[in-house]
Amino acid sequence: MKDKVKATGKVKFELTRADGSVDEWNIENLVVTVGRNHIADQLAGQLEAAMSHMAIGEGTTLQVVADTALESEVSRKVFASKDQGTGADANKVIYVADWAAGEGTGAITEAGIFNSATAGTMLTRTTFAVKNKGAGDSLSIQWTLTISG
Repeated sequence: MKDKVKATGKVKFELTRADGSVDEWNIENLVVTVGRNHIADQLAGQLEAAMSHMAIGEGTTLQVVADTALESEVSRKVFASKDQGTGADANKVIYVADWAAGEGTGAITEAGIFNSATAGTMLTRTTFAVKNKGAGDSLSIQWTLTISG
């Protein structure tokens, strides 16, 4: 009997413009090799720091499993929340980070999850078409990581 365990992610972005209009998009992400190793570390109780931060950047190179950092990080925030799902969703972890007006402004094209305020281990990375976050805009990212077979 073979049982294949997979870690996958879906990311929901909500960019609220200064005028109140909302740009929302959803994409899938890549769990990178060092992120998979981190999951194994956590299962083995090796005490590597838990995931705690989300970062956004302006890198345009597509994500690959060998990535260990964002290509061009702009801003990193501690999670606003981190919760495990319940019931049928108990195999999910939902991470949320928020950037207020004046934070993380620029031509945002990538995002990732890390276990440190600087550097650290990257769990996941995604890239997407440019979304310009102006100084008066706010951004909320909800990242759902699913462990499945």
